[in-house]
Parts: sequence; structure tokens; C-alpha cells
Amino acid sequence: MNIHRNANAKATPGPTTDADGAVNVNVGTIGILGAGQIGSQVARLAVAAGHDVVISNSRGPETLAGLVAELGPRARAATAEEAARAGDVVVVAIPLKNYAQVPVEPLAGKVVIDTGNYYPQRDGRIPELDDESTTTSERLQGRLPRSKVVKGFNHIYAHELTEHGRPAGTPDRRALVIAGDDAGAKAVVTKLLDAFGFDTVDAGLLREGWRIQRDTPGYGPRRNAEELRRDLAAAKRYVEM
Repeated sequence: MNIHRNANAKATPGPTTDADGAVNVNVGTIGILGAGQIGSQVARLAVAAGHDVVISNSRGPETLAGLVAELGPRARAATAEEAARAGDVVVVAIPLKNYAQVPVEPLAGKVVIDTGNYYPQRDGRIPELDDESTTTSERLQGRLPRSKVVKGFNHIYAHELTEHGRPAGTPDRRALVIAGDDAGAKAVVTKLLDAFGFDTVDAGLLREGWRIQRDTPGYGPRRNAEELRRDLAAAKRYVEM
């Protein structure tokens, strides 16, 4: 495991306000809904970057004792409701078919990172995703109308999250895609990704998240920012494949 660590990392909790009234989220605690491959890896990155972590799964906090012990004193297990309430930023890392279980009220006003992908064999057929009239992240945004959803972490293999991160300025640094409708929320996620060891490529609004869905050129391979921008531009809708 090659987590990019800052030995002196210390995250600052809570929101602050600029002189012009714009709210900045200083991410002290990251809530994570889902402790599978992606969720647990994001937890490792967050702790290494100096954040506190509150993580949940579908089986109950007591089943996360081993992971929490590995993560150390910055991490604790909780219910999904508690993790959603505790996080300054919250990562949704559960199967798409379970999005109806994402708590709504505790996430109001928060940046929510959607890691999801649509796999019909797991999630069942969803007509509006089959015909690409919407995207996974737009569906989550619809469930969370008062949250600021940003697509992220969906096109990298889980093990690579703790292997591919590098310090800012490293030549050929790996990049990850984000998409979202709120510029401030995307700035928060960009800052997190940088702390985790990755450059960011902004695909645009949530509706552009299809450009990094499964079977597109950028889905899976290691890419730097320039390469990833080319992949986004080359992406085709399923009906065109």
C-alpha cells in the first residue's frame, strides 16, 4: 500500500465564510456511507490526509471493528444516519440499487460525493439509465435536493486509490474526474482529491457524468489530466457503441 501521506496533516473542521459571503467547507470529518472496496479505501486516504472518518455499512457498526482498528483513532463506525450527520463532506459508496436508503435530512446543505456506477446485473434494469436520459449522480441529486452532489471516485479500481496517489506537481500524476452542478462543491472535492494524491479533471455539470461511466475510454485505465480530457472528449453514448 502506497498511500500518499502528510505526516503533519491536520484537517480543520467546520464551515467558514469569505468576506464576500461565500461559504467554504473546511473538511474536518468525512462521513462514508458504505464500507466496501471503495468506501474503505476512501477512509484510508482520508485518515492519511488528516481527516476524521465516520463510516457505516448495511450490517451495523459492530461489524466494522476490524476496519476501524486498522484506521486508528481518527475513525469510528456508526449508522448511516450518524455518518451522514457527522460528515462535513459525505461519500456515498453503496450499490446504486440501495440509493433509496441514503438519508436525506442529515445531508441537507452538504457536499455529497457519488461514487456510483450502474450495473444492471446487480442493480436491476433502470429505464432512464438504460436510455441515458439521466445519470446516476442526477438520480442521487434528485433524492437529495438540498445537497450538493459531485460525481467522483467512480472510474478507478479500489486498490489503486491507495497505490497511485502522488504529491502535487509530480510529473504524470494520475487524475480523476469530477462532475457537478455547484462550483463551490466541486472546489471542495478538488481540494480533497489533491490531498489524497490526485489531479482533477472537471467534466462539467452532473449531466456530463456519462462521459466517465462504464465502457467509456477513461473508465478504469490510469490517466494523467491531459489523457483523461481526451478520453472524456472521445466518450460515446451506449447507443453509439
